[in-house]
Parts: sequence; C-alpha cells; structure tokens
Amino acid sequence: MPIRLRIATFNLMSLDDRKDRLPSLEDRIPVLRPQLVRLDADVLCLQEICGQRDRGRKRRLEAMNRLLECTPYEGYKRVNTIDPNTREVFDHHNLVILSRYDIVQNNQYLHEYAPSPRYKKVTAIPEEVEAREISWERPILHARIRLPNNMIVDVINLHLKSRRPTSIQGHKLDERTWKTASGWAEGVFISSMKRIGQALETRILIDQLFERDPCALIAVCGDFNEEFDEVAIEAIRGDVENTGNMDLSMRVMVPTERNIPEPARYSLLHNGRGKMLDHILVSRTMLAYFKGSEVHNELLHDESIVFAPKIFYPESDHAPVIARFEMPDIKVKWPTEPGEGEQAEGETPGDGKRYQCIKSGKGKCR
Repeated sequence: MPIRLRIATFNLMSLDDRKDRLPSLEDRIPVLRPQLVRLDADVLCLQEICGQRDRGRKRRLEAMNRLLECTPYEGYKRVNTIDPNTREVFDHHNLVILSRYDIVQNNQYLHEYAPSPRYKKVTAIPEEVEAREISWERPILHARIRLPNNMIVDVINLHLKSRRPTSIQGHKLDERTWKTASGWAEGVFISSMKRIGQALETRILIDQLFERDPCALIAVCGDFNEEFDEVAIEAIRGDVENTGNMDLSMRVMVPTERNIPEPARYSLLHNGRGKMLDHILVSRTMLAYFKGSEVHNELLHDESIVFAPKIFYPESDHAPVIARFEMPDIKVKWPTEPGEGEQAEGETPGDGKRYQCIKSGKGKCR
C-alpha cells in the first residue's frame, strides 16, 4: 500500500498566551484547534509561535502546547528554532516542524551561507556616518524526516521578511504613520533586502542538499510573504528560464499550489484582494508522488483595511496550505550514476554524478 503523506504549513499569527493580547488564547483555541484537526497533516510546519517564560524557568512554547492538546499533533515529534545566544526559544516568531514520522536530523541556519550585507541609509535623520549590517531576524528550520519505507524527506520551514517597511530614523510620526514617502520607500527597500537575503540563504541550502543527492526529496514550506512569481520566490525556485541552464533543470523547485484554480488560490486577504503568500515548493523527484493541493481559506478575514475600527479575530490572517503525496511502500532510490561498470555517453572518468534517473535509461531503480 502506498504511504500517504500530507505536508501542511500554517502561520498562526503570533500565537501567545499574554493576558494583554487580544484575542486571548482562550478565545483562539476553540477556533484554531478544529482547523488543525481538519489539516490531517503528517508533517506540519508552523510559523509565528511565541515563547512564554514562567518565573525561574526557560522560555517555552506553552501556548502552542495548549493548542495542540487533544489533537493528533500532541504526540508528534517536533523541532523548533532556538535563539543561539540564550539556547531558548525566541520571544516571538518561532518556527516549528511537527512530524508523525521520525525526525532523524535537524538544523537551523541564520547567516550560515549568506553573511549580513552592509548598507548606509540614505534618508536617515540624523545622517548615518557609515554602513551598518542588515540582518534578518528569522532562521531557516530544516528537518530530515524518515518515512516508514526508509525514504528521507528534507523539510524546510521558512518565514520570510514581510513587506512592512523597516523603520528609518527621523521619518515616522508614530508606529503606523510615516512622515515622508521617501523614508517609507527606503524602509521597503531594506525589508526587501532582508527577504531576498533569506531567499538566497535558502537556495544555497537547497543546492547543498542536491549536491549530496541530486534526486533529493525536498519540501520548502512556510510564509514567504510573496506570490510565487515574485523575486524572492523566483530566487528559491531556480527556474531554467531564469538561469538559462538546462543542466540545472533537476534543481528547480515547483510551487504545488499551481494546480489550484486561480480564483481559489489565495492564503491572505489584503485590501479586498486575495494573495497567495504561503507556499509549499517541492523538488522534481518529490513532485513524482504529488497528488494535489488544498488551501483552507473559507473563513479568512481581511485585517488590512485602513481607517476602519480594529476587530480582533480569533482566526489567523493566513490560511493553511496542504500538499498531498502518495509515497511508495518500499524505498525507491533514483539512480544518479550509470550501472556498475558502465560509463554514460559523452562522460569522461571523474565527471562525477549524472542524473541518469532522468536523462537516460541506464541503471535500475533499487
């Protein structure tokens, strides 16, 4: 029997138990818990999970633990991001991966592959005298998950920088009001720099996985804060139309939501318009087992409307996204080299691995 695999991603919109936060966790749990159960996910990537600290104890994900009570996810294996300075979870914007199956390895990456660029603000008041590092706050979370057939799926959980402009000193009247349009524009530029920097680091990680296994099973999930045809996601996808190199075709990452009809393809409402900001991108080998996508957007609220009274909805402002797969019941290894003793046509000894599983009929899947 094939192994069913449902991978889901869900931004829970600052899940916290603070008494001064509206709506309260007590109001949110009865609404969010049925949403999670409906996902029926085998692997669940969560974003915007806040950490809580009891007196004398390390900060923990207590609000999430309360939400997961009485759901199948309560007993799932889990990994989450850690503040490297404190070795505790972050105060906010933690990433979590929950898995029905064994997590055999996990890592997080923050400026591991892409050092912080330096930039001098051009509109700041007072003027900056030297360039400063531009760092992105949220790490990449990566887990290697072993399925019952012993195949390994690399799951990457992301939360890219939002479009919200970075603050520019001397250009804001209050938290939400800008003094000048040029200051706002530079804030947007810096936020874009952070978002694309995260995308670059993610793409380098993906290429590292392909170097180890050219036919790797990879799923990149999360809140990308962009639609699939915008710059940061194009950087992660690596389409051959952009690289101009067909030899990189097996390294392209594919947005799974593209098989959803366009009128229903949105995970957030912004000023009355649906936008698809949450994605699951998969490698071509993973795509071989793909059966379809879902976006549970029936109850989304538009929280972006300006000058309107603020309503504190218990739901998240993001819809969860699911990708469905049927994996083989026994391990399939896609061969990446000619059969034993063979040499691929046009290949010289020492050329290294080739995508023989795709480019030729030589070799046998085993």
